[in-house]
Amino acid sequence: MHLSPLDITVVVLYAIFIFVLAQVVSREKKGHEKTSKDYFLASRALPWWAIGTSLIAANISAEQIIGMSGSGYAIGLGIASYEWMAALTLLIVGVFFLPVFLKNEIYTMPEFLKRRYGPNIQFVMAIFWLALYVFVNLTSILWLGATAFSTVTGLTQQQSIVVLAAFTGAYALYGGLKAIALTDVVQVSMLVLGGMVILFISLTHISGDVSFFGALHGFSVLLAKVPNDHFHMILKPENPFYKDLPGLSVIFGGMWVANLSYWGFNQYIIQRGLAAKNIHEAQKGIVLAAFLKLLIPVLVVVPGIAAILIAPGIKNDQAYPTLMTLLPHGLLGIVFAALIAAIIASLGSKVNSIATIFTMDVFKTFNKAASEKKLVLTGRITAITALVIAVIVAKPLLGGFDQAFQYIQEFSGFFTPGITVIFLLGLFWKRTTEAGAIAAAIGSVALSVFYKFTLPDVPFMNRMGYIFLICLGLAVAASLLQKPKPENVTVDVTHVDYSTTMPFKIASGAIVAILIALYATWW
Repeated sequence: MHLSPLDITVVVLYAIFIFVLAQVVSREKKGHEKTSKDYFLASRALPWWAIGTSLIAANISAEQIIGMSGSGYAIGLGIASYEWMAALTLLIVGVFFLPVFLKNEIYTMPEFLKRRYGPNIQFVMAIFWLALYVFVNLTSILWLGATAFSTVTGLTQQQSIVVLAAFTGAYALYGGLKAIALTDVVQVSMLVLGGMVILFISLTHISGDVSFFGALHGFSVLLAKVPNDHFHMILKPENPFYKDLPGLSVIFGGMWVANLSYWGFNQYIIQRGLAAKNIHEAQKGIVLAAFLKLLIPVLVVVPGIAAILIAPGIKNDQAYPTLMTLLPHGLLGIVFAALIAAIIASLGSKVNSIATIFTMDVFKTFNKAASEKKLVLTGRITAITALVIAVIVAKPLLGGFDQAFQYIQEFSGFFTPGITVIFLLGLFWKRTTEAGAIAAAIGSVALSVFYKFTLPDVPFMNRMGYIFLICLGLAVAASLLQKPKPENVTVDVTHVDYSTTMPFKIASGAIVAILIALYATWW
């Protein structure tokens, strides 16, 4: 696959537009010096449309697009549960978690832990998240994004890494979260446009009729000719991919642990909600993101399934790149620009979250009198440092893995059950103590390692569910054994208004109805 001069022109114009837009939206009013609230939380003034699109832009990167399409090719529609159940999770986050965080004007998730449990756990979890974000998440987005970038451009892997990191720094460092979130509207628009192009080309290629009705006919052919189990959402135990998607666990089991941790307590994601004007603006953004999550599998997984008829016998993760070869020049440039948009948006979001946690939870802890100017400068230096580290360590850390993304998910899953327990009890059980939180954190890692090596046949998703329940018990027991220290608790989790507007209720009802219809149809 090679880009033509027309494709290159499209990509270059996109890059210039995003860079200029980021600088324009980053400008402050004359005489106003950017504060830490401006830089890290976009002045707490993000509108709903920026919150919703930025949530998706932070979440979806090139490896998810290529990986989900490849899973559609191998497994089928079942992989869409990751997206569709996330839509329901977002509603829960909007109703029950964000009201607490916004009422208490939380900057970061470690700050919440400090104000709920005490300073020790704040510092420990801040260091943990920084290590995870820099050496696992940021590095993986850069490495796997560069893999897609180098495949199309012909640049080497390391050259692609440097180009992506440099562009991310150029557009995201000056403006902070405001520049990232407001440009994410364009990034997600590109992502949706690119997905629609691939979907249309795939379905019309199957039908042989390049029209809207040809696409509909192509989908009907897909339903008729693709193996029947590729359109089942709930896999049966005899399915060869049952271990990846263990039946009803995707609805009632361990997937909830991962989803609640990722969408509710992950600085990288929740920071958009923390930057909202108010709770109702945040909830409107949450609804937009939930509707987009319903759409993503249609744009990514369905083309992967279509590749079964278009290119049988290819490797799973070649499904999306193979479909890109069907595109005429010009459209190829648009789809490739959409891939770049996904990569850059995720990198920018991750870098900003790293800068936020280090500045507010580490640097400010030891420099309480630091000026706003110094905090913003520290954030920018941290962001640059994180990008440089990721560029240097990407190949040594991930270059030897055939399936880097799977290893990353496995590593992150060691901590997910404990994190979910710590936050859920911190939000909804006043009796939880720091000892309980620490017991959940240690238990999560220890039990995950134990399960991994002694019961390797237990599906990863089920393992997270079992460990969550055990860690919940450990946290409750340890909390009851420790005398509460009310003086350590400065976050209000009791006098919180959980009410929602009627439009939010109607939109949430529509999302739930769509999910019920989807699962009832493709059960």
